[in-house]
Amino acid sequence: MTGATGHIGNVLVRNLLDKGYEVKAFVMKNENIDYLKDLNVEICYGDVRDIESLKKAFSGVSLVFHLAGIIEIGNDNKKLMYDVNVNGSKNVVLACKQEKVKRLVYTSSVHAIPEKKNGEVITETKTFSSDLVKGTYAKTKAEATKYMLSQVSDDLEIIITHPSGVIGPYEYITSNLGQLIIDCANKKIGAYLDGGYNFVDVRDVADGLVKAAEKGRNGECYILSGHIVSIKQLMHYVEKITKVKAPKFKIARSFAYMTGYLSEIYYKIKKQKPLFTSYAVYTLGTNSNFSCDKAKKELGYTITDIEKTIKDTIDWFVGQNKISLNKN
Repeated sequence: MTGATGHIGNVLVRNLLDKGYEVKAFVMKNENIDYLKDLNVEICYGDVRDIESLKKAFSGVSLVFHLAGIIEIGNDNKKLMYDVNVNGSKNVVLACKQEKVKRLVYTSSVHAIPEKKNGEVITETKTFSSDLVKGTYAKTKAEATKYMLSQVSDDLEIIITHPSGVIGPYEYITSNLGQLIIDCANKKIGAYLDGGYNFVDVRDVADGLVKAAEKGRNGECYILSGHIVSIKQLMHYVEKITKVKAPKFKIARSFAYMTGYLSEIYYKIKKQKPLFTSYAVYTLGTNSNFSCDKAKKELGYTITDIEKTIKDTIDWFVGQNKISLNKN
């Protein structure tokens, strides 16, 4: 598995171990693997940009989960994002072929899927192009997904999955969404942003990936989505669970979009993760009506109640001392 230290990755490792799989975790030398050390996994060091390290890790393996990638909602690291998300994915495919891997499950993203007008249901597609999506991350995932589909064969079966906005416990590296929940529970937010998105429990995604490996059809794509939730609703869930009052003042997306770039600069100077960049604000206003019916029907995919997901996420952050409810 590449990307084993990520949010989805470390939950997938646990899921696979629970199901009796033997797991090799492919990680970079400078990555923190403390939360994998107590698990029965073989650690393989390398870089998806280095095909020789991939071939060494894939030796004797029949199934590869490719999750490694750079998720960035700001404007930095465009070249690095392309090198990892696109060229790294090409290296994974080549290494799989050279090491006779039978099956590859690639974690793409719903951002790779061309947008539709608000209200329209978004389903799986086989048409991917960087010209049809907005933002560097989406463009790299679209290009990588297009390449993956072009490499499907009887010798190397490839299944594509498209998770929506991932949320949930076991988030050792705090995401923008995780930081939003932390700040809301710690009374550090005075307003909420208009808009919302389709959020999915990380445990549902991990389970969906395993089911895609076991039941997915060669060359097929599966959307692993969850519930459409507005930022206002998300904060009210946090209020209900923590008893911390949610902010009542709303910031218009148009204003937030215009000031997003300045926000990125501010947080970069402060060396903090920005809650909302221009691209994040744009995304919160897009159609996120992603259907997971295909995954439900073909894989037996299921989704967790969003309130349970948020409660478990808050409990996790409390346990990690990132939320201090006793001080609120």
